[in-house]
Formats: sequence, structure tokens, C-alpha cells
Amino acid sequence: MTHPTTKAGTLDFPAFRTAVSESFVPLKVTSDRPDPFAGSIRHVAAEDVHFSIVSATEHAVERTPQLVASDDRRFYKLGVQLAGTGLLVQEHRETLLEPGSISIYATDRPYSLMFDGSSRTFVMMFPSRLLDLPHRAIGELTATPLGAAGGMGDLVGTYLTSLADRLDLLAGPSGERLARNAVDMAAAMLSNELAVGSVELSPRERLFTEITRFIDANLCAPDLDPATIAAAHFISPRYLHALFHEHDTTVSTWVRRRRLEECRRRLADPAFDDRSISSVAADWGFADAAHFSRAFRAEFDCSPRDVRGSR
Repeated sequence: MTHPTTKAGTLDFPAFRTAVSESFVPLKVTSDRPDPFAGSIRHVAAEDVHFSIVSATEHAVERTPQLVASDDRRFYKLGVQLAGTGLLVQEHRETLLEPGSISIYATDRPYSLMFDGSSRTFVMMFPSRLLDLPHRAIGELTATPLGAAGGMGDLVGTYLTSLADRLDLLAGPSGERLARNAVDMAAAMLSNELAVGSVELSPRERLFTEITRFIDANLCAPDLDPATIAAAHFISPRYLHALFHEHDTTVSTWVRRRRLEECRRRLADPAFDDRSISSVAADWGFADAAHFSRAFRAEFDCSPRDVRGSR
């Protein structure tokens, strides 16, 4: 399910300040030159992934500790600087944003963005659960220059810049696939940064990443349970449960959420319109239609039929 692109036109400073918080998470927006001021935001959402192009004259954006405390949802925001320069600060690190640079930051910790002149930025915001990488490790990459390791930056930057040039495609029938590709490419770049960079993952974090990838590769398997997952990684079920507890979830919750996400992806895809909702659910291990519907609504706050009918 995609939501149409918003074309806000030229905004004065008060309107821009409101639009920024409505497009992302609550933020404090200031400017030393609020008058005259010119800004705009174009925004489109493809399921849980939000894309925005933010253009504005001089301004600063802050995710303050107070705002984090009032709304501690964990999203990642991956930015590609399209024009102008800026400065990103998070976790006592800072990185210069120049045209072509790629950076990531997290909404569950304070950060600031400062632009001392006209700028244009493409931002992809998505829930942290969409990355199968440890949060601590990603935390070491926030407010650092990304993409230099292994040449992944050119690949990811080219793809995201192309999406920025054709934002309308993200509001079309292929929007969800394009969004998922964008998140997967970002994950590959971040994984590469961790592999060749200075950030060291602990053995437990590396094991957790291997396990989540194993789950994704075997989501359709009817015997995908804690015992099977633990045996495949030569650990005890108790140790497996402890790993997931460290990430504030359980094995069964993780598997169920990933299966529900795959169901929603297919229900939103016109290519699967010839399949009944119950058959799509059965493909991912939900044999009981009533149970699937309840679990789906609990996870996404809408019914499977709502997803298929909202396109």
C-alpha cells in the first residue's frame, strides 16, 4: 500500500516547521533567517518506508532529548545530500554533508542537522526492525560518512538519487518493491561498512545477525521453530531465547512478524491478485484464516482485506 506524493509548494518558515514534524517524527526546527524563508517537502510512503525530498534555505533541525522521551520509536533515517551542504551530529560524532554524501541517524537518540544555506536532501525513513543488523553496531555508524568501504556508496547513492528524480514511481503499483529494494541495498552497504570498517561486532551480535538471516531464508518452512533454529546454529534453545531477549523480542515474535510482513507485501502486490487471502497466508505458515486475520490486525492495525482493497 502506497500513499500519494505530497507536493507542498513553497512554504514559509512556520508552515515548513510544521511540515517537517508531520513528515518525520517530532522535531525542533529553527532558523536564524526565518524571513524571508523558502522551503518545500515532497513525501511519499510505501508501507513502512517513507521517502522525502526536503528543500530549504538556512535552517537547523533537532531531535532533542525531550522529544525522544515523548516518542521513543526507533526509526533509521538514511539521507543522501542532493545539493548544498550541512552538518549532522549524533552520539558526539559529526559528519559534513556534501552533494552525493550518504549518512544514517536514529530517531531514538538525540541528533541535529544544520544547513547554513540553501540545501536539498533525499531522506528514507524506516523502522529499525527492517534491518537484520544489531542496533548497537548501527549506532556506531550514525553521523559517519558512509559508502566509501568497498564502493557500495556509488551503487546505493545512484539508486536513491534515481528514486529522488522519480518520486512518483514510489507512489505507483511497484512502489513497495522499490522501497524494499532501497532498504535491502542500504542494509548491504551498512553490513559492508561493518565488515571492512573499524566497528567490531561481538560474537553474540554476529550470531544474532546470522540467525535472523537464517530465519528469513527459511520463513516458509513449517518446522521453523526455536528448536530447529537453535540446532542449525549449534546452540541451545535457552541461549537462542537469551539472544532475542537482548533485542527486546522473542524468537516466535520475530518469526511471526516477518511472516506477516511477507503476507502484507504480497497482498499489496497486484501480481498476487489471483491468489486468495487464505492461500497467501498459508504460504507463510498461517493455516487458520481467523487466527491469521487477528494476528495481521494486531500487527498492522488493519485487516488483510483492507491492504488488498486500498490500492
